[in-house]
This record gives sequence, structure tokens and C-alpha cells, in this order.
Amino acid sequence: MSNQVNQAIKDVFNELAHTLESGQVGPSIKIGLTINGSELGFDVMREAAALAKAEGMFDVVLIGEKLDWTADYEHYEANDEAAVEETLDKLLSDGTIHGAVTLHHTFPIGVSTVGRVISPALGREMFIATTTGTTATVRAEAMVLNTINGIAVAKAKGIENPTVGIVNVDGANTVERALRQLQEKGYDITFGESARSDGGVVLRGNDLLLGSADVMVCDSLTGNILMKLFGSYTSGGTYETTGFGYGPGVGDGFDQIINIISRASGAPVIANALKFAYQMAKGKLPQVAKAEYAAAKKAGLADVREGLQPKASAVEEEIKAPAAEVVTASLSGIDVLDLEDAVKALWKEGIYAESGMGCSGPIVMVSEANEAKAQEVVKDAGFM
Repeated sequence: MSNQVNQAIKDVFNELAHTLESGQVGPSIKIGLTINGSELGFDVMREAAALAKAEGMFDVVLIGEKLDWTADYEHYEANDEAAVEETLDKLLSDGTIHGAVTLHHTFPIGVSTVGRVISPALGREMFIATTTGTTATVRAEAMVLNTINGIAVAKAKGIENPTVGIVNVDGANTVERALRQLQEKGYDITFGESARSDGGVVLRGNDLLLGSADVMVCDSLTGNILMKLFGSYTSGGTYETTGFGYGPGVGDGFDQIINIISRASGAPVIANALKFAYQMAKGKLPQVAKAEYAAAKKAGLADVREGLQPKASAVEEEIKAPAAEVVTASLSGIDVLDLEDAVKALWKEGIYAESGMGCSGPIVMVSEANEAKAQEVVKDAGFM
């Protein structure tokens, strides 16, 4: 009993000391940092930890090799990758730390990370959803889930009503249709708008530079490339200088805060990643994500996901093109992967059509006289 009393007294004095030092009332939030494995060496980790510690908002806990400077922090020794991972999991599970920043973590299928960058044109912060991990094995399905993850992270950061844009990659239009289905059935989502004159929720390179939406939705491979470009475009790629790292892992039922950095992340990025993890812990990201997934499920997420699964292949019907005619009207909003199928759907209805690529993406071209009917056919076939 006396040990419990002594521990309670110690905790009270620690909280009081933390309040006096930081001005924050309540127990301190502890964020772990694994220090092994950076391509830039231990010095970059030392600098990052010192930068984060100097702000005084949270406690930095180190996990990794014992070095002359690690004695300045709460430190748990681990000398190889397996030991680091094991120690990190234990400290998160028992509540010793409330979040972590690490160079490597194996997330389960269904969990991926949401990065945070600073757009170079206007200096706006934006979230890249997602940057590593696999939310689902079907690309469009993964991007729908990535949207939910991105919204959750933005809300945990304190953005009450984040805007969402979809990066113009294969499947973007399919993802937009799926998200609008969820919106129509009650899921609260606010779409952003391209800065380009033709607008729309599908965003291009200009919009990435401008930060036209709070959350930029993409597949994780594209997101990973974007993070590297935004992080190191000023350094030639060997040292990430700006941004907040590849972000926390998020997924349905995932209840830990584990932020990822890369082996090329520099001290400013690592320090920002520690701050990002602290903000996710303070903003209760797991609870926010749980609420977002509950709302999406209520709006029919299961049906939307089912509708995005690949269709069973059938014997392809031979469809011949009608007589050619001048095509000057264009139908947009069709995924490049669906382009030829959309053309054949029109041929089947006796409408001559050709596929093409406009400045904003793939298009189907038809005659002015057939434009209205063609739009109806393509929409009914599920391509728009």
C-alpha cells in the first residue's frame, strides 16, 4: 500500500512540475521516438528530439541504442529492429507513451497513414491520404477508406469541417461517385474545389501546389511519392526538410497512434512529426476515427465497398461501331480504365463515339446532336 501511496504522490508532483514548466494543466503526454535506422545517422535524431523538447508541450521518450545524449531523456534501450518494435508495442500497449514516431512499422491490411505537408504556393498545410500502408487491395475501395482516414486526422487536428479533394489519378471519378453516394445517404463530407477554371473535386498538380483542399485523397503509392516530393524538393531528395512526416496509421478499429517518418527525414521534419503525434494524442484520433467509420457505415459504406469490387469477367460481346460522324462534344468524368467500355456502351445504342484525353483527363467524344442522349446512356451504365 505504501508503494502505491508513494507513486501517487510522485505522480502529483510530476504533474505539478509539468504544469509549472509548460503552463498546461493535467498529466503530460508522452510521445515515443525510435532513434535507430536513419540514413542520416543519430545526430539528426538528437537534433529532432532537442527541438521537440524545447517547445515543452510534451515529453519525448527515446527507444533505441544507448548513446551519450540519451540520458537526457526517458530512454528504453533496444539495439536491433526487432527489439525496437517489441519495446514500442509494449510502451504503447501499457500506456507508458501516448503516441510514437518511428521509421518502420508493420501495419495490418486496413490501416494506412495520413501525411501532412505544407503547400509551396501559399504555405497552406494539407493532409495527404494516404502515404503508406494498404487500406484495401482494390484501389478505388482503398481511396474511399483513405478519405475517411484523412477526414478523421484533420478533425483530430482541430479542423471542424475539412474540405476533401481527390488527386487526379486512375479511379478518381469512380471514387468521387462512391463518396457522393455516402454523402447523399447522410455521411457528412465537404468537397473542395479545384482552383482551375473548370473547377470540380478532382484536383490536378496546380491544386497540390496551392493546397486547394484540406485533405488530398489518393492511393498510397502516389501519396508516398507526393510526400517525398513535398518534403525534399529543396534539398535534391537526400534530406527531407519540410512537412510533418508520413503521419499516423488510421483504419477501422485501429486504436494506436503511430506516426511514420522516412530514413531520409531531417531533424525539422522529425520534430514536426513528434508534434503531429502529440496533436493526434491530444485530439484523440482513435476515437475520432471510430466515430467517422460509424457514420460512414450508417450511410451504407458496406454497399459502396461492395460496388467497387471487380466484376466477374464474362464473354465479351462483339459490338461494332456505327457509321463515323463528326464528334465535337465531349463527356468528362469517366475513368480512363472505363473509357473504352463507355465508348462501346454508346455504340451498342447506335451512337458513334470516340475516346480521347482532354486537358482535365479522359473524355468520350460524340456529336453535338447526340450529346444529351449519350450522357444519359453513359450515366445509366455507371460510367459517370
